Amino acid sequence: MIKRLLAVGLCLLLVLSPGMAALADEIDVDLKLDEDLPEAVQVISLAEDSIPAKSAVLMDQQSGRVLFEQNADEPLAPASITKVMTLLLVVEALEEGKITLEDKVVCSELAASMGGSQIWLEPGEEMTVDELLRAVSIASANDASVALAEHVAGSEPAFIDRMNKRATQLGMQNTHFYNCTGLDEEGHLTTARDVALASRELISHPIIAEYSTIWMDELRNGETQLVNTNKLVRFYPGATGLKTGTTSIAGSCLSATATREGLSLVAVVLGAPNSDTRFASARGLLNYGFANYVSVTPPSVADRLTPVKVLHGVQDNVMPVYTSPGSIVVEKELEDKIEQAITLAEDLQAPVTMGQVLGSVEIMVDGVVVGSYPLKAAQDVERMTFLKAFVILLGSLLQLHH
Repeated sequence: MIKRLLAVGLCLLLVLSPGMAALADEIDVDLKLDEDLPEAVQVISLAEDSIPAKSAVLMDQQSGRVLFEQNADEPLAPASITKVMTLLLVVEALEEGKITLEDKVVCSELAASMGGSQIWLEPGEEMTVDELLRAVSIASANDASVALAEHVAGSEPAFIDRMNKRATQLGMQNTHFYNCTGLDEEGHLTTARDVALASRELISHPIIAEYSTIWMDELRNGETQLVNTNKLVRFYPGATGLKTGTTSIAGSCLSATATREGLSLVAVVLGAPNSDTRFASARGLLNYGFANYVSVTPPSVADRLTPVKVLHGVQDNVMPVYTSPGSIVVEKELEDKIEQAITLAEDLQAPVTMGQVLGSVEIMVDGVVVGSYPLKAAQDVERMTFLKAFVILLGSLLQLHH
């Protein structure tokens, strides 16, 4: 109890004393719970305007298309944005059945020693994975992050190794993690683009929105109150998350996700001078995206497809089929300028296997190719042999006889 009172006092002191602000992630405690978001930064011309932060990216969640970028590949300290990767590994472990939400996690000495934002875990204290996920997603608790890391991988170092391997798999080329919390550490760096890639992957798991969209919650039967560090969750229509971060080195950071009318966006702001600016910048980026882009599903091309001739096959042709490419993001003024160009082989030699690529469809917007998807054989077509020809002929004769 003494530890908790001291921690509360430290948080209040940090809030009231600008000179002590941002010593440890995440201390950007906001006690003004009913205060609306600051006015959004106006993002009108991508060629001229910039975001008042060191780095920023606006990305389409589904395709990964970048709609705005500013110093997107500059390695920077990410603060608690680090926890996007921490949460991703936990969520993936849940979906793979390696852990469950009901698992009991015992807090270690290391987890309890974490500074910054915390839920004041005591060594030996027990909480469920669900409770710890709420603590990390809502309140950015560092102690809960380490406790989850140890539960998933056995130790924080082993978990950090997994974080870096997963970052490589996601194409995060300028990222290296040294901890799972985001506390300032030399060499612990990422970029706005890399954060967007990780955020895009995390928010694609529906379970995370069940945590990242909670505004207020509680633990320990009401003894511990949780308030979301991301004000967008309450004040921005369509917000789905995702993570804030603040340290003296990193400045104020935010990865914000939102969905409106089928369009899902990720806005990342790193190194803003203060909390209001990061929220205003993220809101400005999201506003820009929703005002200027739309998610469109290309029309079916099924009625434009023709059979492909099969040479020396037991059948004369095979029909091409395809899987719908899903929606694409286009500028609103170009929505009626979507075209699809079909390329199909004139013929092919048997044998043909089901799923064999027969051609492709290019998606073009105003004459520019923005994507493509394959056309595949709907079935197997075996090569004709003398024996198969004889059997087919015999079958035909028997049908005529009857």
